[in-house]
Amino acid sequence: MKAIQMTGYGDSSVLKIEDIAKPVPAAGQVLIKIAATTINPFDMKIRSGAMQQFIPIPIPFVPGTDLSGTVEETGENVSRLKKGDQVFATTFGGTYAEYIVIDEKNVSLIPDNVSLNEAAALAVPLNTAYSVLIEAADLQAGQKVLVHGASGAVGIAVVQMAKALGAHVIGTASEKGKDIIKSLGADEAIDYKSQDFSKLVHDVDLVIDGVGGETLQKSYALIKKGGRLISIVMPTSNEEAEKYGITAEFINSVPKLEKLAFGKKLVEENKITPQIAKVLSLEAAAEAQDLVTAGGLNGKIVLQVS
Repeated sequence: MKAIQMTGYGDSSVLKIEDIAKPVPAAGQVLIKIAATTINPFDMKIRSGAMQQFIPIPIPFVPGTDLSGTVEETGENVSRLKKGDQVFATTFGGTYAEYIVIDEKNVSLIPDNVSLNEAAALAVPLNTAYSVLIEAADLQAGQKVLVHGASGAVGIAVVQMAKALGAHVIGTASEKGKDIIKSLGADEAIDYKSQDFSKLVHDVDLVIDGVGGETLQKSYALIKKGGRLISIVMPTSNEEAEKYGITAEFINSVPKLEKLAFGKKLVEENKITPQIAKVLSLEAAAEAQDLVTAGGLNGKIVLQVS
């Protein structure tokens, strides 16, 4: 089968298309013919070597963290899924390829009102939005949430899920991104290039940070005592959190079926809609990663595999 492999650490030139062996499902696993995967910032952190001390990988390595596709074969003891099912999932590695095997317990049927490309674009955002809003923050109706990077792929899902949970949602985004998040239900939208959010926002219950750096640093003071700050891009400061009487943490989202199942229901209820910035071929993986690294995208870059 065709797959994109990392031949070493470095820039996007280390990504090469190769022919490798098609995997075989073990007990409890399904073989999925991949229709689409997407580019996530995490992919470039792995490729650059920035994560090698924390997440060692074998070289060559097939990157990718999400997919949609069709179940082609099932291993022993697989009972929930069957051949022909259209599914989506998040995982670690292996999705820049024509086939993958994944544990059935981490795979969901796709929402019945989206395409396979759209399902791929939803997988990581739905998983992450659940992780930060429900699993980590236990968001309640009526609470006020500030979302940084709100027009990015994950931010868009966080905004929509927070609204579905009954929160008052404020998002920071570019001028174009402001229009997108407002159309998706954000109560307030702030242009981070022309407006200073730290002068416009105060007493929020929760900050979800998808930007980091100065944006993260300026956010501690905006949260009411007892509130919470969650970053999905960089470690937070316990010292700053204690100074303002809040809780702060950096989290990595762990794949779980319940997260996709919860998001799937919201998608089918039209409370969350996918946002695709561009569709490219699997062979264009290096170009796609460079586009994401350059920034400024509103939504996902999808790699169409089959």
